[in-house]
Amino acid sequence: MKFVDEYRDPETAERLVTSIESLVTRPWTIMEICGGQTHTVIKTGIDRMLPDSVSLVHGPGCPVCVTPLEQIERAIAIARRPEVTFASFGDMLRVPGSDEDLLQVKARGADVRIVYSPLDAVTLAEKHPERHVVFFAVGFETTAPANAMAVKRASDLGLSNFSILCAHVLVPPAMEAILGAPSNRVQGFLAAGHVCTVMGTQEYEPIARKYRIPVIVTGFEPLDLLHGIHATLKALEEGRHGVENRYPRAVRSDGNPHARGVVEEVFEICDRPWRGIGTIPQSGYRLRERYAAHDAERRFDVASLAVDEPAECIAGEVLRGLRKPHECSEFGKRCTPEHPLGAPMVSSEGACAGYHRYRGRA
Repeated sequence: MKFVDEYRDPETAERLVTSIESLVTRPWTIMEICGGQTHTVIKTGIDRMLPDSVSLVHGPGCPVCVTPLEQIERAIAIARRPEVTFASFGDMLRVPGSDEDLLQVKARGADVRIVYSPLDAVTLAEKHPERHVVFFAVGFETTAPANAMAVKRASDLGLSNFSILCAHVLVPPAMEAILGAPSNRVQGFLAAGHVCTVMGTQEYEPIARKYRIPVIVTGFEPLDLLHGIHATLKALEEGRHGVENRYPRAVRSDGNPHARGVVEEVFEICDRPWRGIGTIPQSGYRLRERYAAHDAERRFDVASLAVDEPAECIAGEVLRGLRKPHECSEFGKRCTPEHPLGAPMVSSEGACAGYHRYRGRA
């Protein structure tokens, strides 16, 4: 396969669905971790192609969605400061805080900018030494290398006017939190291929052994996901557990050692709160002490800021695979992409946004 169209071939998809139907003998529940995978599933109707006994549930693999409300409030508090230029990817600007979002803060006169790379924010700091530039560093292991490089670059250039507000989270601890919960019903995982391009597949081995589940690394195109679902169900039916790489065109077992190296140099692992889930031990990154001068939480003294999540939003249950977006009483009513109650309705990878875009209000 060389071209994208070949990963979307309907005849191959039909053969895979037929094979899945003949394979399954009992009910199974599989979670796709990544929000990008969720959108492919909903857009192409993969979940509706599968036998009724196979349930696909959506996981916490949307970095915008899992960023807690308190971190949005910290971002807003920093962005309001007159000396600050606050830089972020576009999705984060519309995630609601307690009273307003970053886009509304910008409309009120704050210097809030959309950038396409953390290095763009470093360039802003170089060009405007009179301003303090803060980059909102959000993401999983996938975006951590670029954010680490931005901090390292700013440090090497001696840019004391650059810092990051770090909200990095890690996939394996979230998987363990889901599997270890009394309400868990996940029996197999489709692991996110882009995370594994950086970190490799070895981190999943202890999880697969401990919980005796299959973890199948897969990509994001329809046939990638159908192959991953088929492999997961085959392992479940045969009583096998372990990690399988079904995305070999992008993923190696050791990932990208150079990317991992710069992440390990700049960041250290810490406990991290997740939206709607709570604090998961050892599930995030923070800056190491040698780079503390580039830590926006410390510089602007916002680490102690805390707020409660909105009670009417079921984002936490959606992110843990316990409920589907359309099961929310406010879905498509009070909660829409234009007026979201929670982050999953805002993000381009959010499950709620995917359901609303591809399946309407029903």
